[in-house]
Amino acid sequence: MDEKTWIRWAYGVILGVLIAWFLFPSLSLEATKPQTPASTEIRGVWLTNVASGVLFTPWGVHLAMHQLAEQNFNTIYPVVWNRGNTFYESAVAKRETGRSQAPFLRLFHLGADVLDEMIKLGDRHNIRIIPWFEYGFMTPRNSNLAKLHPQWLSATQQGEPTQTEIPDELNPADIPNPPPSKQTWQQFFVPENVWLNPLHPDVQDFILELIVELVSHYNIDGIQLDDHFGMPVESGYDSFTVQLYRQEHQGSPPPDNPFDAQWMRWRADKISSFMETLYQAIKSVNPNCIVSLSPNSQDFAYRKYLQDWGTWVKRGWVDELLVQIYRNDLNVFKTELAQPTIQAAQEKIPVGIGILTGTLGRSIPIQQIQEQVQVVRDRRLNGVSFFYWETLWSYLTPESPPERRKAFRELFSQPIP
Repeated sequence: MDEKTWIRWAYGVILGVLIAWFLFPSLSLEATKPQTPASTEIRGVWLTNVASGVLFTPWGVHLAMHQLAEQNFNTIYPVVWNRGNTFYESAVAKRETGRSQAPFLRLFHLGADVLDEMIKLGDRHNIRIIPWFEYGFMTPRNSNLAKLHPQWLSATQQGEPTQTEIPDELNPADIPNPPPSKQTWQQFFVPENVWLNPLHPDVQDFILELIVELVSHYNIDGIQLDDHFGMPVESGYDSFTVQLYRQEHQGSPPPDNPFDAQWMRWRADKISSFMETLYQAIKSVNPNCIVSLSPNSQDFAYRKYLQDWGTWVKRGWVDELLVQIYRNDLNVFKTELAQPTIQAAQEKIPVGIGILTGTLGRSIPIQQIQEQVQVVRDRRLNGVSFFYWETLWSYLTPESPPERRKAFRELFSQPIP
């Protein structure tokens, strides 16, 4: 690890620890059973390591699980793949990156396996644990994975690795009128990202082996993929993909226009084919393992990431769907819920909605959250999951932590009939 990367990582960990310490001073260690009967409604939350210290404090996971149980949550989606690192001990990751898990993760948990801890706590509190492959095919440019396997990276027409400057959850576009300094700290803490090529067989083998390893070694309720399980539409011009396209098109190169309909469909179908292979591999190991997907709206997912999740649902490769609808305007939120792909998915599998409870730079009032949950229930969808843990209740939210916890407890006080 070079000096610049070390400094960035160290500051990130320190920030995470301080955030956890500051946000949750009043957490109780006392286990509390849910006050209401179990419900089939999805009541979930994402646990990430982006702008979050929950995984990097010895007490973080235990405190989060206890408080979520007190508020009658029943599902947690903890990150297990992010920034080119796993958050569990992985022989596959060790082989391909030289690192078996995220740096110092086990140290912060005093030698314990953090995912195993969550699973045991989940069993105690009747909370499903569905590990989340947050970054999908995205990885930092300076990660061991990208450095050791440059031939795995997708490329634009200019021959450069496909880039995304910062993760969606920290995008300044989500923050009204961000001050100039906002970009500065984000660029310092969040590395420049590139994309693995999901069409490359070695990349497919790597991702498949990671997920099968997880399903084989842990007693989890499921696994979750998200909006990064695809490829940016501008990509696909790396030498491998170009050669593959030529082989299947009588020697013709891919169109120069990345938005060419046939070129988009060809790449999307390749990703869909891998999704089928992955689904079958998971079920061969554990037929009861839920394959959950948390994409953006179908139109955006296809145009942006070539992710044709509507087809995945239709063909039976997804067991649970949580569509991310991070909108402020309630009417826009309602319009998104009325999309035909969501309605079609409802006829086949449980469908929930991802609701934004805030980011480090953007707070969401509890009234907006309550209104959106009610709309989801009015549409007879199967539940909600919130992004993300630190913004459920803390001293960075518009209301006080006790007020927020009370509001969530009221939201989840009764099961859906």
